[in-house]
Amino acid sequence: MPIFKFQAFNSKGAVVKDEVEAISTKEVLEAIWEKGFYPTQIKQVKDRTSTTSLTPVKRKRSLSTITIGGVSDKQINPFTRQLSTLQNADIPIVQGLTILKSQMKKGLLKNAVDEIISDIKGGDTLSIAMSKHPKIFDKLYVNLINAGEISGALDVVLERLATYREKTQKLKRKIISAMMYPATVVVASCTILTAIMIFIIPKFAKMFDEMGIALPLLTSVVISISNFMITHWYFVFGILISVFVSFKLIQKVRRCKLAVDTLKFKLPIFGTLINKSVISKFARTLATLISSGVPILEALNNVKNITGNSAMTNAVTRIHNSVREGESIASPLRESKICEAMVVNMVEIGEQTGELDKMLTKIADNYDNEIDTIVESLTSMLEPLIVIFLGGSVGTIVIALFLPLIKLMNSMGGGM
Repeated sequence: MPIFKFQAFNSKGAVVKDEVEAISTKEVLEAIWEKGFYPTQIKQVKDRTSTTSLTPVKRKRSLSTITIGGVSDKQINPFTRQLSTLQNADIPIVQGLTILKSQMKKGLLKNAVDEIISDIKGGDTLSIAMSKHPKIFDKLYVNLINAGEISGALDVVLERLATYREKTQKLKRKIISAMMYPATVVVASCTILTAIMIFIIPKFAKMFDEMGIALPLLTSVVISISNFMITHWYFVFGILISVFVSFKLIQKVRRCKLAVDTLKFKLPIFGTLINKSVISKFARTLATLISSGVPILEALNNVKNITGNSAMTNAVTRIHNSVREGESIASPLRESKICEAMVVNMVEIGEQTGELDKMLTKIADNYDNEIDTIVESLTSMLEPLIVIFLGGSVGTIVIALFLPLIKLMNSMGGGM
């Protein structure tokens, strides 16, 4: 009989390594669950050649599965919600996946679902089958599905997962909408100003030169900037590209990225928005994992990888170490100084009452509402600032162009 080695978490969150004899991976999982363990990795070691694992497995794909592009949240989220609905209706998982596959257009997701159906028929669980497609179903997704299988409440976990993904996508849209409007207006304003400097100013400069007018300082400065942009345009683009590349390289250096991500929280306008969005994502993700039955240490490992901010990742790492030593979540969270006192107090109360998941959900909901208010305030605040910037810039250029003409008219009037 084949021998399988496995790695799992026990009820206290400690790592357990052992082996078991079984015919299939499904039997291995059942044996592990009977021991009260939460499996994270399974490997078949018979002949030391073949392996089956909960971690992503590289596999050869047929030519029919080769596609261009990836799978977006717009595809994954409806798929998760529909699968949740089918599970609530007590439809077997293979039948449910087959129904969903028949409704999909050709693409990466449909190919993956087809392979998942085949793997489940071959004895794999849904979580193991999904783990073979890490570019579509990330570690958080797979671990939640695995928790649902262990607890026997896959329908409930799928519903929580669908709700979590939908709210996370909604939060992302809010942030994008808050950034998109000012970014679009600033780009349009810079384009208009650049067009004026390149096409309009040179014509006035030529006219002034032909008329032999002594130019005021402001006019000379504007014309000099225009000449520089025309003759050294490659230098301007070089600066922009250098800034972009430098920022990307900085993001690759751990300490630099940490400094940049910490600085983001202190930005005058967008800092509060970024801070609340990061905390909301942290709280909602951890709440979803805990309420689905994922052990706290494994849940924190998942949260650490999805925060998207190095400062928050460091804080979660300290929280993980604290919990592993038998301490609380609230203490290292307070020391990080990333969260407001109210958030830390709610987490502390949640730990004391045993309702941490509910408290975290309330934090996420409250912050989502606050983000709505901040987005509206930012839009109303930035509109006049952008108008003032554009109006001031264009007004300065117009004044600079008309000053020599006014001076010429005054000299002609004095001569008469």
